[in-house]
Amino acid sequence: MDDPVFVIHGVGNRDQQGFAAAVADLQTASGHAMVPVYWGDLGADDRFVTAAVPTRPGAPSKARRGDGLRAGDGPSDATGPEPWLASALAPDTRAPDQWPRVETAVRERLADEDADSGLRDGPRHSDVDEFLDYLAEEWPRTRWLRRTDDPVLLFETGRSLAEALIEADDLRADGIGSYDGLRAGDEDEGRLRRMLRNRLRDLDRVAGAAIQAAAGRLNSALRTEFGPATTRFLGDVLVYQRHRDAIHARVRQSVDSVDPALGRTPDRPVRVVAHSLGGVIAVDMATAADPLWTSSLVTFGSQAAFFHACDPRGGQILPYSGGRPVVLPASLARWTNLWEPLDMLAFVAAGVFRLHDGSSPVDVSVPHAASSGMWTHSSYWGMPFVASEISTAMNGG
Repeated sequence: MDDPVFVIHGVGNRDQQGFAAAVADLQTASGHAMVPVYWGDLGADDRFVTAAVPTRPGAPSKARRGDGLRAGDGPSDATGPEPWLASALAPDTRAPDQWPRVETAVRERLADEDADSGLRDGPRHSDVDEFLDYLAEEWPRTRWLRRTDDPVLLFETGRSLAEALIEADDLRADGIGSYDGLRAGDEDEGRLRRMLRNRLRDLDRVAGAAIQAAAGRLNSALRTEFGPATTRFLGDVLVYQRHRDAIHARVRQSVDSVDPALGRTPDRPVRVVAHSLGGVIAVDMATAADPLWTSSLVTFGSQAAFFHACDPRGGQILPYSGGRPVVLPASLARWTNLWEPLDMLAFVAAGVFRLHDGSSPVDVSVPHAASSGMWTHSSYWGMPFVASEISTAMNGG
């Protein structure tokens, strides 16, 4: 009968029973007996870290924020972007490739209209250059569109402006309206000039509302999801640097509770699954001067390579010099490293490390699940893909 797989959790875990339940589910999904290794009680005291987290100036309090849009909860002042958002957008000047995208969209839409009309005697919209000259004059007066370099937004804006010219041309063909006032210098403002300016302002206002709504959701996600989780991560990392020996001793105690001979020699190696900082703990222990001999390691959402590149971990491994990968000792035989594309705390290992036999750690990208939301660092536990990769690795595949 095979020895069990030891599972080491990562940062921010203060729920021992919840962790044990997650390991039990992973055991069922992977088909391997597992032992949870809990060290969360040795981690950072993160009860009061929110007192040190900044908030956006002028942000409404939670007490004032409702479940849906109400008066005052819509996009902020439409007269211009908020300072914090403006600084994240393009500079307050027209990007070099902005206008060509708009102009291309206008000309293509008008060409499509001429083709659909079956014209054979030349373009219906012969004054398109004059039309574009006027739009170019009005464009710097926009507050949001002038700041974007998004090609799709610019192209669709151009097509919508072309629609205004098509509508005006249709009105003129029906004897309604006039092109009077399009040229700069006309004494009376004509219908087309007003129509174009109003259409551009409407598009600018809609673009601003969309950008602010998206930015608001991002800001909320950063504060409510990324913020607390990141502070917990940093807190546990700091504590681990100070209390590494105590945390390693907790892992060793869990292994000894199964069999004191496990991990002591190459003949009785352990198998380990580790999440986040747990992966750093596992690699540190497997490469220490007195190592925890490990036959197979699976990490997910982990930072071992990142930490070693920034600050050499010591033990039996040399610093990474930026050239060839660092060779790991024989005490870490196989390593599968899983990372999720949206997990900002997940790093690949093969660029920094090589195994003792010359092979590379196996970096595997975990498919993103829409149900994971934006904070994916804790999403690995319930993924069938992760359980399958663990099962394969622990079977020696």
